[in-house]
Amino acid sequence: MVQIDGGAAGLKPTRADKFTFGLWTVGNPGADQFGSATRVRLDPNDSVRKLADLGAFGISMHDDDLVPPESTPAQRDQIVARLKKTLNETGMVVSMATTNLFGHPVFKDGAFTSNDRGVRRYAIAKTMRAIDLGAELGAPVYVFWGGREGVEAMASKRPADALDRYREAMDFLCGYVIDHKYPMRFAIEPKPNEPRGDTFLPTVGHALAFIGTLEHPEMVGLNPETAHETMSGLSFFHAVAQTLWHGKLFHIDLNGQKIGRYDQDLRFGSEGVKDAFFLVKLLEESGYQGPRHFDAHAYRSEDADGVWDFAAGCMRTYLLLREKARQFATDADITAALEEASVTELAQPTVGRYSAKAATELAADPGDPAALARRGYRNEHLDQLVMDLLLGSR
Repeated sequence: MVQIDGGAAGLKPTRADKFTFGLWTVGNPGADQFGSATRVRLDPNDSVRKLADLGAFGISMHDDDLVPPESTPAQRDQIVARLKKTLNETGMVVSMATTNLFGHPVFKDGAFTSNDRGVRRYAIAKTMRAIDLGAELGAPVYVFWGGREGVEAMASKRPADALDRYREAMDFLCGYVIDHKYPMRFAIEPKPNEPRGDTFLPTVGHALAFIGTLEHPEMVGLNPETAHETMSGLSFFHAVAQTLWHGKLFHIDLNGQKIGRYDQDLRFGSEGVKDAFFLVKLLEESGYQGPRHFDAHAYRSEDADGVWDFAAGCMRTYLLLREKARQFATDADITAALEEASVTELAQPTVGRYSAKAATELAADPGDPAALARRGYRNEHLDQLVMDLLLGSR
């Protein structure tokens, strides 16, 4: 089994790196829609201990990942007390919590956006109980992935009504957190499709627009995921950059994904290495203080040892790419190429705030398009330097 022992560059994860894993990730038994489980489901407490040994910072979880839905109140309290004890012993934290509003047949038509009012009420009540659990375990962020919030038959739901009900649920749950004085923020996780044919709030852009309509928009941000933007052919790097620009990156899900495939949840960095590099560079340079959360799972071909190879690999790849980002910042040739491409000039104001005087001056001297068009930006050279860096020739 692979162990992260530092390697040549001393790349050993520590709690300061804030690497976290969902209980459902390392606990994934390898089942898929075409085949049954290939490995035993892990006890959450064993997962916490093993992740702590590997250098992780914490865990995240759905309500049902920890407490089976059929548990009595006494059983629930016993399960939670046991996890608390394990967290205290290992120094691990719960960095994020969420609700499973997609697994049970009751959610086959949606949860917050089901056509059945009774289902919608049940979904909100289940989420309230799960928020209580997350708050009890100290989770500062609560994520909402609307896995069943969508349609296959377009005639089955009026989108405006569905968005009204989605907003109603979010506003109500914000009120619940405020009323209970929980130190918790919400994060919406967009996804374009799967398991529904078309999902409401499918991309970062849709979710950002939706947040602006909420009663408490300051409480709600995003939890973008690599696979979810990538599977629809979008750039995850640019999605995260815009989320940061809006001040809405409350949490992030890291994994690997091939464009156009089903949601693969592959080991972080195992696909799209250049995209992963620029994402890590962005996170490290942006001042983002949240966890680096891995929402992925080991290949179905793996046994229990392979699960920990997977977890160790997620963290190691992030650390390798972080080291490459530091090299990027100090490489003289790359610095010169950035200058030649006028990269820093984009940060300079173009015209400043409008005034009649500025408009008159610009109209009098707009520049010569023929002369401006003659310059080259040498982006080929710059991009090749990035490739040289990533492939180890610099």
